[in-house]
Amino acid sequence: MRILSFFERSARNYRHSSPYSRLLVLVAASAGGGIGLIAYSDAKSDESLVDTKRKKVVVLGTGWAGTSFLKNLDSAKYDVQVVSPRNYFMFTPLLPSVTCGTVEARSIVEPIRRIVKKKQGEVKFWEAECLKIDPKNKKVHCRSNHDVHLDGKNEFSVDYDYLIIAIGARVNTFNTPGVTEHCHFLKEVDDAQRIRRSVMDCFERASLPDLTDDERKKKLNFVIVGGGPTGVEFAAQLHDFVNQDLVKLYPSLQELVTISLIEAGDHILSMFDKRISSFAEEKFHRDGIDLKTGFMVNSVSDKDITMKERQSGVVHSLPYGMVVWSTGIATRSIILDFMKEIGQANRRVLATDEWLRVEGCENVYALGDCAMIQQRKVMEDITAIFNIADKDKSGTLTADEVKDVVTGITERYPQMEIYMKQKQVTDLVDLLYGPNGKNGKKELNIEEFKAALAEVDSKWKLLPATAQVAAQQGTYLAKCFNKMEEREQNPEGPPRIRGTGFHRFHPFRYRHLGQFAPLGGEQAAAELPGDWILTGRNTQWLWYSVYASKQVSWRNRMLVVSDWMRRFIFGRDSSRI
Repeated sequence: MRILSFFERSARNYRHSSPYSRLLVLVAASAGGGIGLIAYSDAKSDESLVDTKRKKVVVLGTGWAGTSFLKNLDSAKYDVQVVSPRNYFMFTPLLPSVTCGTVEARSIVEPIRRIVKKKQGEVKFWEAECLKIDPKNKKVHCRSNHDVHLDGKNEFSVDYDYLIIAIGARVNTFNTPGVTEHCHFLKEVDDAQRIRRSVMDCFERASLPDLTDDERKKKLNFVIVGGGPTGVEFAAQLHDFVNQDLVKLYPSLQELVTISLIEAGDHILSMFDKRISSFAEEKFHRDGIDLKTGFMVNSVSDKDITMKERQSGVVHSLPYGMVVWSTGIATRSIILDFMKEIGQANRRVLATDEWLRVEGCENVYALGDCAMIQQRKVMEDITAIFNIADKDKSGTLTADEVKDVVTGITERYPQMEIYMKQKQVTDLVDLLYGPNGKNGKKELNIEEFKAALAEVDSKWKLLPATAQVAAQQGTYLAKCFNKMEEREQNPEGPPRIRGTGFHRFHPFRYRHLGQFAPLGGEQAAAELPGDWILTGRNTQWLWYSVYASKQVSWRNRMLVVSDWMRRFIFGRDSSRI
């Protein structure tokens, strides 16, 4: 075997230098003593033939959605090319931990080339920013992140057969004056590192000898705008950093530090269960974090924040040393331009169907924060649903007729299942006819059928813009691509309501696995499936185990766990690096 490997490598190395190396005949003794012939021919022509047959898949973005798609895609079936302005994947849930040195930045990132090198076939990666998507010509126009590209140009275009848009979203400033100029964001690793340096700058400036106490208080007033998961976790991390580490280094400044959290709503963590919101607010009050709920920021200057109390309308001014803006996400400009081109200009975000296909485009898919699934409404297809169920064309539906189509209907319209859970029934037949037909109706006409399902569509909720949703979408779409040819002949999806036959695939279904809210002081809150609410120190240890297991590689797991252990033993590093 070693001899065969040697000649194979030799033929591959000299294939282009000598015509004789295009064919190597090796005479070897077989195990039975006979003579066998093994021929190695030039595989380059064969590879080129294979390449021409493979469809070209272009992936924009290396976030949760794009990386999850790449990891699960059978890349041997496609010619895969990845375009992203950053050459790594980042574990965003731990980004607030980077701001205070609890975890180092390199511990939560994994080079994208390290990920794709494990894939079958060749996956090409271009470190560049997508400038324009041209669906008519099936091209994406890109610009290199570097000053000069390899061929002397910094702009290029890439053709595609299938386009996967997973470029995420930008920070939503709500066009508030001064936010871009004076606030820190927390979306990228660079943002977290800048915040870390800014925190240390505030303490170093406040320790200078020629300042008054009022000036020191201003420089040590840290303001977080936005009471969502990111803003709350950063406030908790900053509180721990100050009270566990910096107070030992700057003992004279301890009483001057203020952490303020501004939220426009009535409560922080409003997307969580109310019990978690209440627990978080009570803990922050005990920790001395100043919660300002019901305040809307009007403007930000280089010295203070102007905000208005929503109920009274009173305007307040709050001086600060550092501001972190964490108020949600907005659509990127390239997506807005793309939406105008495909007729979605009136939407807030890129719209896809339940199979993640961009509406109005062929072979273009969008997932993650840059897109939103537009679930088809039951009432839009109510007449078609009735006609499919009414097989005998009698104009009425019996319970048996509904039973024949109930599986396809509930799969096609997930809001039906949500509505049935709220009505505490387990079957569509029970919803329409009552358990055991108690409502006395044996058959329903079209008007009665519409009336029974009139409120179904109101129960559908849009999916949250979280890493969990993006990762599941990437995995789902990759599995669809892996079975693309097979499902052309043997579809597995629900029956088509408008048309004949079946959909190729089951529609995407998000499975909520729970969510965490670290609150500092080795305490956390968790909302788990089944209406389980956990709070306290044990929940923090559950958070440690879950987030360590969710790292993209064993390398990241070891680095993150070692960072946590280092922090437990030695504390957080306060160096301004």
